[in-house]
Amino acid sequence: MANWRNTGWGAVVMAVWGMVLVPVVVLGILLAVPFLGRRRAFFGIGPLYAKGLGWFCRIPLALTGWDRLPEAVREGRQPVIFMSNHESQLDPPVLIGILPVPAVYIAKKEVKYLPFVGWAAWVAGVIFIDRRDRERAIRSIREATEEIRGGKNVVIFPEGTRSRTGEMLPFKKGGFALAMDAGVPIVPMATVGGREVLPPGSLRLRPGKYVVALGEPVDPAALADREALMTEVRGRIEALMAEARKAL
Repeated sequence: MANWRNTGWGAVVMAVWGMVLVPVVVLGILLAVPFLGRRRAFFGIGPLYAKGLGWFCRIPLALTGWDRLPEAVREGRQPVIFMSNHESQLDPPVLIGILPVPAVYIAKKEVKYLPFVGWAAWVAGVIFIDRRDRERAIRSIREATEEIRGGKNVVIFPEGTRSRTGEMLPFKKGGFALAMDAGVPIVPMATVGGREVLPPGSLRLRPGKYVVALGEPVDPAALADREALMTEVRGRIEALMAEARKAL
């Protein structure tokens, strides 16, 4: 009985649990908005999705390296851009559930219209980008820059999409330009375990550990240009991935 999660019917039960949790958590967030406000409602209740999934499906979440960050970052007084590799569809909710400070994503505008997920994204203050309209996209990026300067932490997957092999894909430049324009540190981050828990192209959850490792912040102003910044951050994420895999 202890290994029922590794069976075919156990996978079905865990998948149903994950799907049921989405509307339950989102409705809880929406009901709490009038009393707590959008930000407190989302970041107070939103992390329960990853934690509930981890508890029921035996996917323990572990965070390492938090103590490497300056006190101002850990207390939420210094906004940063968290940059991570991307291996699994579970990465976004896991990061919401495990990061001790509120952090939002930059997402394409279409996400806003998805039932439940889009509603939660709107409540969280996700920064939406209209990629189909260049002028609107530029305006959205400018607005994002101001929001980050104003204190909003952001999570970016610089690969732009999930890796299906576990090896990082080439980085896109947008997030690094945003960090340089906003003048905020980049915190390199690695997530590992997601490919084993939810393999690419699969809907079957598998029990297994999920580790998120954080590195020391990188100051964009300390690097010569954007290419140097990308190289530095990529190297640090690769090192953190190796470190995190040892903790699996």
